[in-house]
Amino acid sequence: MHRRGAGTAAAERPGRAGQLRVLAGSELADLAPILDEAAAATGVRVELDPIGTLDGAEAVASGAAAAGHQAIWFSSNRYLALQPGADAKLGTAIDIMSSPVVLGLRRSVAERLGWVGRPVTWSDIAAAAGARQFTYGMTDPSASNSGFSAVVAVATAITGSGSALTVEQANSTEQGLRDFFGAQTLAAGSSGFLQDAYVRRATGADPGPPVDGLVNYESVLLAMNAAGTLPEPLELIYPADGVVTADYPFTLLAGANEAVRDAARRLTDHLRIPDVQREIAERTFRRAAVAGTAPPPSSATLVELPFPAQADVVDALLTSYFDKLRRPSRTIYVLDTSGSMEGDERIGALRRSLAGLAGADPSLTAQYRRFRGREEVTLLPFNSAPESPQVFTVSEDNPAPDRQRIADAGNALEPGGDTAIYDSLEEAYRLAERQIAADPDRFTSVVLMTDGENTTGSTIDEFRLFAGARPPALAAVPVFCVLFGETNVEEMTEVAELTGGRTFDARTAPLAEVFKEIRGYV
Repeated sequence: MHRRGAGTAAAERPGRAGQLRVLAGSELADLAPILDEAAAATGVRVELDPIGTLDGAEAVASGAAAAGHQAIWFSSNRYLALQPGADAKLGTAIDIMSSPVVLGLRRSVAERLGWVGRPVTWSDIAAAAGARQFTYGMTDPSASNSGFSAVVAVATAITGSGSALTVEQANSTEQGLRDFFGAQTLAAGSSGFLQDAYVRRATGADPGPPVDGLVNYESVLLAMNAAGTLPEPLELIYPADGVVTADYPFTLLAGANEAVRDAARRLTDHLRIPDVQREIAERTFRRAAVAGTAPPPSSATLVELPFPAQADVVDALLTSYFDKLRRPSRTIYVLDTSGSMEGDERIGALRRSLAGLAGADPSLTAQYRRFRGREEVTLLPFNSAPESPQVFTVSEDNPAPDRQRIADAGNALEPGGDTAIYDSLEEAYRLAERQIAADPDRFTSVVLMTDGENTTGSTIDEFRLFAGARPPALAAVPVFCVLFGETNVEEMTEVAELTGGRTFDARTAPLAEVFKEIRGYV
């Protein structure tokens, strides 16, 4: 199996017999050995192009996915089915495996809470979360299906709906929902980064405080236990009042030719053979789609909660989560305005990126990546030295004017001078320390965008010492570095690793898209 970026050009002769290019969830990378065996058995070679849930839905609904792919393979098609015109873009769908979204807690925490061996509801979990008896991490529900499924499950269970949520229920901000999401202390745009961040904190490789658990797929939590890298195993909690399960349908796109349909039939028939179903269950910890072929990993009875039936319910649910329910964000944008940023492709792209986050981008995903209600946004431009920061707090009830002020400040950025990266990062941390002292209950992150190497002020060696001496309040503040222009990739990678962040590559993708992607992590 080969993996290529979703934004790459279409494969040469897409759809030829024996080859399927598939837009897929990034977590399916663990199927590589199974798909290699399938290729040997069936002659069907699969290329998976990873993409997030909402980005994938938008690509299918707009028709962009069909330009270079013959099929999709997401954790679920339920959200996609709500998009206008999307059904007409889909062909045959075959379920291959499944995995419910559940809560995994460090065993000692689950035992302390008395949740081992007895039924636990989402309301029980929310009450303990509200009392800060545990903390957890979860993926961004606008970027990852595991996070989105958790939001649906919690809202459906806690609001007491016996059927699919209504808009009014989705808009609910009742205390149980605030309690549950208030205990989230780790966010990520992908399940893979979330797992890695949890393990790094658990083992002390990341200076941030350990997190007590994760909301994620059952398969992911079981795989983490099986890997043997956790100091303490996770106890899986299956809420008695219901879960949302990913069913992983392999789905042809409409208009597939006979050769593609034949290849898909051969592939899916092979993947549903009992022996292969057992191998999928053993290798990936997902549940077999074919009944009786492999025992489930838990004897817990799963109650499947209804999925929203209308797109406006999903929109209301996500908007409520970001703007009202989850812990608010604090993001410090450290922005290179040195002389090398001159020109429309550099300073112009930066201005447009900030305008997009302020609401100028009309795309489906952008509406959930905008600056959020209650969010504190700081712009810290720098060139030869860090400039004066501009701090904005986005209104919960009327965010548009504050977003526009951020866009206006971004549009006023002008290039000139040298590049003092590390002086500016240290200033960002000093600013964060003051902001955290004044208001500690926020996700706090730093986003660094630079198009070149450090040319003045502190060096990477000095920043390494600075990062290692950060006080506890700053130890959990990551730096997310944007690789752009002639940036020093090695140094930016080290900055991200030192602080528990990661790098994002804007050298081969539009800067505005990268800024949107980062929003899943802050």
